[in-house]
Amino acid sequence: MYKSIFNKREVLRFKQFSNKGYSLFSCLGREVIVGTLSVATLTYAKADGVSIRTDLTEKDQPQYEVVLDDVEVSGSRAPLALGQAARMVTVLSRDEIQAAPVQSINDLLKYAAGVDVRQRGPIGAQTDIGIRGGTQEQITILLNGINICDPQTGHNSFDFPVDISEIERIEVLEGPAGRVYGTSSLAGAINIVTRNSGTSGITRTAGSSREATLHMEGGSFGYLSAGGYGNISSGRWSNQLSASFTRSDGYSRNKDGGLNMDYSGGKAFYQGRFEDQSLQVRWHAGLSTKGFGSNTFYSKKFDNQYEKTTKWFTAIQAKTKGGWFHFKPAIYWNRSQDRFELIRNASDKYPFNYHRSDVFGVNLNSWFDWALGRTALGAEFRNEDVISGNLGEPLNHTKHISGTDRDYEFGLNRSNISFHLEHNILLNRFTLSAGFIAVKNTWNEMNFKLYPGVDASYRFSENWKLYASWNTSLRMPSVTELYYSVGGHKADKYLKPEELSAVETGIKYQSRTMQASVSGFYHHTRNMIDWIMNTSDAEPVWKSMNYTKVNMLGLEAILHFDFKAWIPQQDVLKKLDLSYCYMNQEKDQNEEQIKSQSKLEYLRHKLVASLQLHLVSQLNLNVKYRFQDRAGSYTDMQDQIQDYAPYSLMDARLSWNAPRYDIYAEANNLLNKKDYVDYGNVPQPGFWFTAGIIARF
Repeated sequence: MYKSIFNKREVLRFKQFSNKGYSLFSCLGREVIVGTLSVATLTYAKADGVSIRTDLTEKDQPQYEVVLDDVEVSGSRAPLALGQAARMVTVLSRDEIQAAPVQSINDLLKYAAGVDVRQRGPIGAQTDIGIRGGTQEQITILLNGINICDPQTGHNSFDFPVDISEIERIEVLEGPAGRVYGTSSLAGAINIVTRNSGTSGITRTAGSSREATLHMEGGSFGYLSAGGYGNISSGRWSNQLSASFTRSDGYSRNKDGGLNMDYSGGKAFYQGRFEDQSLQVRWHAGLSTKGFGSNTFYSKKFDNQYEKTTKWFTAIQAKTKGGWFHFKPAIYWNRSQDRFELIRNASDKYPFNYHRSDVFGVNLNSWFDWALGRTALGAEFRNEDVISGNLGEPLNHTKHISGTDRDYEFGLNRSNISFHLEHNILLNRFTLSAGFIAVKNTWNEMNFKLYPGVDASYRFSENWKLYASWNTSLRMPSVTELYYSVGGHKADKYLKPEELSAVETGIKYQSRTMQASVSGFYHHTRNMIDWIMNTSDAEPVWKSMNYTKVNMLGLEAILHFDFKAWIPQQDVLKKLDLSYCYMNQEKDQNEEQIKSQSKLEYLRHKLVASLQLHLVSQLNLNVKYRFQDRAGSYTDMQDQIQDYAPYSLMDARLSWNAPRYDIYAEANNLLNKKDYVDYGNVPQPGFWFTAGIIARF
């Protein structure tokens, strides 16, 4: 399902029949260059670089270009052609998203071998997602290239204002990405790219179009979801609006018989776009709100927890087109509000926790070509302002908590400033990309510090490529890690950033029918933030400290096979995808009297398989299998230490795909496995059935 890819931009010339009298190309009376663009080439696509164009001599003939959106998750600051880029980016295309048996973005990422999806609540209620052994705090989350990470906590980072039906593609950059994305990109980055129907495909300078989509689905445990989007395009302008609502009773109840995994939430998203020959401008504004039963998410002693989150997203970004100097600025503001109830609807027993985060940022990126290669440089300013009922420094002026009789009394304001510089040497078969990011944060009076990186690749044939990289990155502590000092915990507000350096090398093969790659990687994490307890203390408590160093070795293998391209005459077998990731982590900790809450709970083994079939007429079947073996242990409800047990799950989607509508049925956990957990003491659902319809106008 997931394909690891490099940037590639090649012109294919059809020469086999070029000298035949019956050749279509010969009849045209001119040379025709036929361009192909597979899903995998979306790592970076530039409008004037991957155009499909005939060389027209008549002035009155129209000229059309295939224009593709920029892909923000890239292995470098400057755009490179696929055949030249040295780092792999994993891309999940729109076709694969539509065919997957999933209900949320979080579910989609379960099928990436290098991604760890630890689900607590269903339908994306709350899921912690890490990359290559990292935690939810150690990755950068982006929406259309805009950083939407929450400085208060990473638990709710995947609250997106867009419905899954509006996603164009998902991109995953595995490994440290400090010189590309700065703070929080310790272990990688995930970018969600929304579709903009009015400007996809062929771009014309005149004319207008309108389109709309409605969808509805329902299923087990009182699940219901409905929504849609509409797009109006006219000339160079495009505007799109979408909205959706989802609810579920959940699949479990507390000891008193009440619902404790229920979910109710809505999303709304507007995006617009202007584009001409010299400039492209994009903007968006979105809202995500949801409330969900939190079962035993944060404490096994309380099985009736509840959480409500509301998030606003706004951004505007532009880029120049043409000329020797390319400039790409962006400005954004995001707000997150969170209310946590340890006992649902019982603030008299335990006061609710309230938090609000406001993040404002400005990005200034640019790149240019010259005699010695391609150079990118730029800067970023990001301000994070968190106010809380219990986290942070005392505020000089308290702020009222809307809808309550309480005030925000604590908070933290910090700013991050960074400058980046990168240079790319591009030869016929060899690419060298090197650069650094200089980071300074006002919190804890952190001075400027450099985080460099180097990528290299060598293409020794048309189908084979060798690549290697060394990169470094950092991650700022969350406000929770800095100030959570309740319930037997004592935080340290002077924590240092976590730092990671990584080496990766691999080989990739790509042909018309098959893509395959094998890579090995080594990570060394220092100043890792951990909650530890010294049992020799008179009154031991859990303390947050830069205490741990972690070393990790890993291996990842991916195979994508296209049966249709291999045997065009058959129409049943479509695609087969296999991916496997192995990791082994070791933590440097030798003091026997020290206990750690970090148990290295990572996926030691993860195997994913996907088979797409075309049955009859317009009926298609997509079957997915996933095996996971997690290292680590947890304390169960009886205070017994339990190792995480390996488990296998199978999902399937049967769909009837017509031009104007889709009708589908999905089954998750087909074997009805009920005794597996991603987090200790948070049970996962058994068999889950969903059916729905999508109508296009």
